Amino acid sequence: MKVILAEKPSVAREIATIVGATEKQDGYLLGNDYAVTWALGHLVQLALPEAYGCVGFHREHLPILPHPFVLVPKQIPEDKKGYRSDPMALKQLKIIDSLFKKCSSIIVATDAGREGELIFRYIYEYLHCQKPFQRLWISSLTEKGIKTGLANLQEGSAFDLLYASAQKRSEADWLVGINATQALSIAVGEGIYSLGRVQTPTLAMVCKRFLEHTHFQKKPFYQLRLKHQKSYTDFFSISAKIEDKKEAEALQKQLEKSPMAEVISTEKEVVKEQPPLLYDLTGLQKEANKKWNFSADETLQIAQSLYEQKYITYPRTGSKYISEDVWEEIPQLIRLLQESEVYANEAKLVKIGALNKKMVNDLKVTDHHGLLITERFPTNLTAKENTIYKMIATRLLEAVSEPCVKEVQKTLLEALHTDFLVKGVQVLQAGWRAIGGFYSDETAKDSEEDNEGDSNQVLPELVQGESIKIKAVEILSKTTQPPALYTESGLLGAMETAGKTLEDKAQRELLQGAGIGTPATRAAIIETLLKRNYIERKQKSLIPTDKGMQVYEWVKSLTIADVALTGEWESQLQKIEQGELSPDSFSSDMEAYTHSLTDTFLAMEIPQKEKLKITCPKCRNASLLLFEKVAKCPDEDCGYVLFRNVCGKPLTDELLKTLFEKGRTPLIKGMKSKSSSTFDAYIRLKENGETAFEFPEKTSKKRKY
Repeated sequence: MKVILAEKPSVAREIATIVGATEKQDGYLLGNDYAVTWALGHLVQLALPEAYGCVGFHREHLPILPHPFVLVPKQIPEDKKGYRSDPMALKQLKIIDSLFKKCSSIIVATDAGREGELIFRYIYEYLHCQKPFQRLWISSLTEKGIKTGLANLQEGSAFDLLYASAQKRSEADWLVGINATQALSIAVGEGIYSLGRVQTPTLAMVCKRFLEHTHFQKKPFYQLRLKHQKSYTDFFSISAKIEDKKEAEALQKQLEKSPMAEVISTEKEVVKEQPPLLYDLTGLQKEANKKWNFSADETLQIAQSLYEQKYITYPRTGSKYISEDVWEEIPQLIRLLQESEVYANEAKLVKIGALNKKMVNDLKVTDHHGLLITERFPTNLTAKENTIYKMIATRLLEAVSEPCVKEVQKTLLEALHTDFLVKGVQVLQAGWRAIGGFYSDETAKDSEEDNEGDSNQVLPELVQGESIKIKAVEILSKTTQPPALYTESGLLGAMETAGKTLEDKAQRELLQGAGIGTPATRAAIIETLLKRNYIERKQKSLIPTDKGMQVYEWVKSLTIADVALTGEWESQLQKIEQGELSPDSFSSDMEAYTHSLTDTFLAMEIPQKEKLKITCPKCRNASLLLFEKVAKCPDEDCGYVLFRNVCGKPLTDELLKTLFEKGRTPLIKGMKSKSSSTFDAYIRLKENGETAFEFPEKTSKKRKY
C-alpha cells in the first residue's frame, strides 16, 4: 500500500478520487492500494523554550540556543498554563503514524513549495519514519494536473536542499524571535514586546514612513498654466515651479499683456508599451488592495479557495512567467474565455495566431509559474471570488495581447523668457489596453510639475519657430507633498523590492530578488503586526500604534530593524536551496548574531514607567493588574475583569486612571457598534464596578457592554 499525504482534506479528496481511494475512514480515504490522508497544515512545530527547561522570561536563560531543536505536535494556548498540544493535531498524527507504519512508500502531496516541504519533513522526522518517499509537484489541482503529476513523480531526495533552506529559515525565526522578544521584554521590565526576523524590519518601514509623513514640512509653490488654440484644438502648457507667489502674479500680468508664445522645440516619439506580465501573488495582492481595498490576507484566502476549487493555478507563486511547456496550454485557455458570455467581448480582441510570448521564460520560473486560470470555468462564485478570478483571467488576456503603441509629443514653448512645456499622447494601436482590465501602471508617478489630465491631451501640429496665441493664463497654487503613508499595496511593494529603498549599491544588489519575507508569508507578516497592536488600519493606510512606535524607538538603530540584514539572510537561504552554502554555516552565523543581539537588549537602559495603581472597584482591597487586553483583580475570589478594548477603542492607562478616579472617561469618539455604525460616548463607572455608556447632550440611553 502507498500513502499519499496532502496538506488539507479538500486536496486529499481530489487526489483520492483520481487514484480510486473512495472508501472513507477516520482521517483518511482508502482504496485501490492507496491510503490518502492529510496534515491539517503544520501538525508539527519547533518546541517552545519550556521544552529546554527555560520557563518564563529570565535573564540567566538567554540566549536560548537549542542543540538540537526539538519537534513537538502543534501547540495551542491554554488559559493560565501556557501552551498544550492541539488535540486535533495529536489525533491526526496518530492516524498518519499508523498509515506510515503499514505502507511500503509515501507520496508527498503537500503544497509544492517551501512551507509544504517543511510540513511533510517535520511530520516525517517527528514520527521517526524511514519509509521511501516521492514528491508530487504540481501547480494545478485539476484532474489533468494531478494525473500528470502522478505520472511524473520526483524522488524525495531531489528536494533535500529545499527542506534544508526551509528548516534553517524556521530555526532562524525561532532563534531571533524567541530571544529578542524575551531580552527586550526583560529590559523594559513589564509587558511582552514581540520581535521577529521579518516582522521587525517591516514594522520599522511603517514607522519610518509615518514619521517622514508626519514631520514633512509642506512648502507652497506655483505654476502658470497657459491655454492655447490651433486648428480649433484647445491645448495647455505649463511652467516649471515658481516659489514666489508675487513673481507668479507679475508674470501672469505680463503674459496677459503680451499673449504670445514661440515654439522653441518639438519632438515626437513612437512608444511601444509592452503588456503586463502575469500576476504573482504579491502583484495580485497589491492590485486587489489598490482597486478593491482587499487586505493581503483576504486576497490570499480567496485565491487559495479558487485554487482548491480547481479554477486557478497555485496562488503562492513568486513568478510572473511561464515555461515553454505551459505555453502550449495557453491557446486553449484563451478559447475558453472567448466562448464564455462574461469574457467573450474582451477575449475576442486577442488574436490566437499572434499571441505575445513575452511571459515565456524558463529561467525565471521558480517553484511555480505565474498565476493562470485553468480549463475548468467557474460557476457559483462569491462576489469576491469572482473579482479575483476576473483579475487573473483579464491579466492573462492582457499578457498575450499586442503592445499598446503611442505617439508621445513634447513641445517647448517660450513666452517672456519663460519656458512652458506641452505634453500630448495619441494612441496609434490600443493593443492590450483595449482589454480594459485591472492593470495599473505602477511605474507611472504623478509629477508635481504636471497638471492632471494635460499629459494625455491630443495636440495639433506644432512647428518649431511658429507663434502660438495665449488665450488664458491661470495660476495653479500647489504644495509639496509628503511621502504617502503606506497602504497594504504600498507596503507589499516595499517588502517585495526593499532593496530599491537602500542607498548603498552593494546592499541593493544583495537584496535583488530577496526582499522582506516571501510571497507566501508577506500577508501573514502584516496580519501579525495588526494582531499584536503594532500597526493599525486608518482608512486605507497602515500607521503605527503608540505601542508599535515605542518598539520602533527601541530598535530603530539595531540590525534587527535593518532591511539589509533581512535581505542578507534571504540571500543566504537561497544559496542553501541552490547548494551554494552549508546549512551548518548559516546556523553558526545565526547563533552568533542571536548572542550579540540578546546581549545588546539586556544591556539597554530603558527608563521604567511608573506603574499605575488602581484599587479594585469591586472588592476594594487589591490593586488591579494591568495587562494589554484586560485589567483584572489578582484576588480570584473577587474575579473582577475589565476588557480594555471597547467597541474598537483601547482604554489607555490615562483613560483608566480618569475612569476610576473621576467615575467617567472623557468623550470617546468613533466607537463602533455591532452593526458597524460609529458613535461617540463616555464610559461611566457604576458602584459595583461595572461600566455603562453615557451619551452626550440630550441622549440619556445607557447601554451595558
